[in-house]
Amino acid sequence: MSFQSHGLLILAAIFIVVILPVSAQESMHGMMMPMMGRDTAIVLELPHGEELQPIVKLENQSHQQNLFKADVIAAPTEMEFVAGKKTTVWAYNNSIPGSLIEVYEGDTVEITFINKLPQPSTIHWHGLPIPPEQDGNPMDPVLPRQSHTYRFTMPVGSAGTYWYHPHPHEYTAEQVYRGLAAPFIVRAKNDPLKNIPERNLMISDLKLTREGAIAGNDAMDWMNGREGQYVLVNGQFRPVINLQGTERWRIWNASSARYLNLSLSGHKFTLVGTDGGLLEKPVRDLQQLLLSPAERVEIIVDTLGQKRSVNLQLEPYNRGKMGHVAVEKTTKIATVNMLAGNSINVPNSLRKIDDLGATQSVKKIIFTEVMSMANGQHSMQFLINGKSFDMDRIDFISRIHEVELWEISNQSDMDHPFHVHGTQFQIVETERNSVRTVAPYRTWKDTVNVRSGETVRIKIRQDFPGLRMLHCHILEHEVQGMMAIQQVN
Repeated sequence: MSFQSHGLLILAAIFIVVILPVSAQESMHGMMMPMMGRDTAIVLELPHGEELQPIVKLENQSHQQNLFKADVIAAPTEMEFVAGKKTTVWAYNNSIPGSLIEVYEGDTVEITFINKLPQPSTIHWHGLPIPPEQDGNPMDPVLPRQSHTYRFTMPVGSAGTYWYHPHPHEYTAEQVYRGLAAPFIVRAKNDPLKNIPERNLMISDLKLTREGAIAGNDAMDWMNGREGQYVLVNGQFRPVINLQGTERWRIWNASSARYLNLSLSGHKFTLVGTDGGLLEKPVRDLQQLLLSPAERVEIIVDTLGQKRSVNLQLEPYNRGKMGHVAVEKTTKIATVNMLAGNSINVPNSLRKIDDLGATQSVKKIIFTEVMSMANGQHSMQFLINGKSFDMDRIDFISRIHEVELWEISNQSDMDHPFHVHGTQFQIVETERNSVRTVAPYRTWKDTVNVRSGETVRIKIRQDFPGLRMLHCHILEHEVQGMMAIQQVN
């Protein structure tokens, strides 16, 4: 029976027991409790108001030209989010977010991943156009106390804003909410915006118990996707950004499920890039911008000669969360102090993006939510084309270098961000309530939000043979079945 009404779900959710692997169930204490869970509403005092710190860069160990070589270590470490309380997190190279990897088009990347976690893990290079065997797929786990070296080359034209995070079968959601996520930037040697100072903002959230420990998922987290009590920017709570003149901001949504409807208290900004790099032309005078989980953008923020303070904040957005959920309100995540400074002009042309061209085949991807009452127990699954993820099943077969039209339809009650590994795609149009809307501009994407009742059509091409994952990037939904495998021949 499909979940097609919130009323049915509220009734069923009181008894829900989500079908999950044992490892995931172990973190689901309070599953049979009221839907909010005993720790969700706890609010501890976190230090705030400190100046935003830059994300630590990963040092290149290579002295060879066009080779970036380094170690990435995933391990438990202690941090102090709450004064006087130690929080054990899982971090890349002892930092949250993990260390920034920064390379140029044409560079070869060689990363040795060392797993010091108590679980298998991988590194998925989110959005990068690299071979499947180097992409940290769930079928290629790195066991505890083991290591693995990933090696790939960034092709010309791949400049963009990417990130890396775990993707082990059954463990992805937990490893990310415990802290494993880090930025990855590929730069172009002829960047038209290279004269504009840059700032990186990786946004995540944090859910703590009253003791200051990372909280496990409760029933609401598994149903709607996890949203913590605290939104962090570069691992800091409500930091201060001192903006002088013009800056280029790269923004990552590294949350498990939180949607970021960003604004600067009405102050206008310019969109210049998305997941896979710069747009053809800037989109000016924006006041809000929605980022679903895993999406990235590049924006230009200018003081416009004004000396004042505004908030970087999240405006309410209804993504169709189910059950008894409080009405969302505006959430401040940082203070932006606008100081005196000179403006830098943004050119009207940024780069040329060629259309992927005529499509040779069509694929249909349908998102649904299903409740089962087998054996007298309520259970919930998130499905693609009516099927729950199976590691041993091929769901889609594609031909290498062939352009396809994919129709991604969301027949569930809530939004789902669609992500596919190993390539960037172009959005053609969206359709909702029989109204088709052509994409307002051409851009490269690897993640796109699909609203309830909406169909998103994309052009896509895979240029490496092998297995690719496609899934909802609400990580709890991915764990509960909303993932599939594409075979590229």
